[in-house]
Amino acid sequence: MAIELTDELIELERAAWAEQQEQRLTVETAARVQAAITAHAEATGQSRYEVERELKRVVRHPEQDKG
Repeated sequence: MAIELTDELIELERAAWAEQQEQRLTVETAARVQAAITAHAEATGQSRYEVERELKRVVRHPEQDKG
């Protein structure tokens, strides 16, 4: 089963990744992303781990996009 992600979730992770790359990631940003991942996984019946893994792959390694 393909992991489904929302645009909102992708944008949250992009913002967090940008902060991390600039060495300014805050606990608040990281917590916001984790809460969104958990809520999305619960709402869609997907594994939270799988959602997070796919989200990071999409944001951090877009060249691997399956499309």
